[in-house]
Amino acid sequence: MIDKTARTVAEALSAVRDGDVVLVGGFGGTGEPRQLLDGLLEHGAKDLTIVAITAGMPDDGIGRLVAAGRVRKAIVSWARSPNGPIPIEALMREGRAELELVPQGTLAERIHAAGSGVPAFFTATSVGTPLAAGKEHREIDGRTYVLERAIFADVALVEAWQADRWGNLTFRRAGRNLNPVMAAGAKFTIAQTQHLVALGEIDPDHIVTPGIYVQRVVHIPYGDPPL
Repeated sequence: MIDKTARTVAEALSAVRDGDVVLVGGFGGTGEPRQLLDGLLEHGAKDLTIVAITAGMPDDGIGRLVAAGRVRKAIVSWARSPNGPIPIEALMREGRAELELVPQGTLAERIHAAGSGVPAFFTATSVGTPLAAGKEHREIDGRTYVLERAIFADVALVEAWQADRWGNLTFRRAGRNLNPVMAAGAKFTIAQTQHLVALGEIDPDHIVTPGIYVQRVVHIPYGDPPL
């Protein structure tokens, strides 16, 4: 019998190793796997490469991982805060962490490419900017493009609205964001879900991420974050 459910966050995260490349879904507090990120801090894995839309604020999951010195590199689209410095800035100045900025659409496509088995692609985004420095350029039909490489990840952490024991996932409204792309882009995907339902209860037409992309599911309804 296939049953991918984990009893606790710690059990779900047991496959994470030092040095892993970790995709993190969510944006601006929506669709973020917050309890999985808190659990990753407790897990103790270090030298991680975090791939997400933002580099994290001081009090959130990614920011706490960075501040604890667990993140070697962040590949993100946003690394600024209107409220002041963020944790990765201090570590960069000390030479303890790296930051790679990637336009948000390009970031999504680099992850999507990995999930599709495509090693690299050309895009016009970032041409003529510092973000394209050192990358291969090619003229195609009279326009210049830059080569971007796929991001092949070890682990993805995502938040779903519904899941069953096979790992089939649905997402709610803006909580969908990059979660489905990231779930397909890693070797091992861990999903925290607000609702765990019986097999067959999810309409097949409503499944966004099929269970073939998911290896662990942990049920974490809002207000009930067991570690």
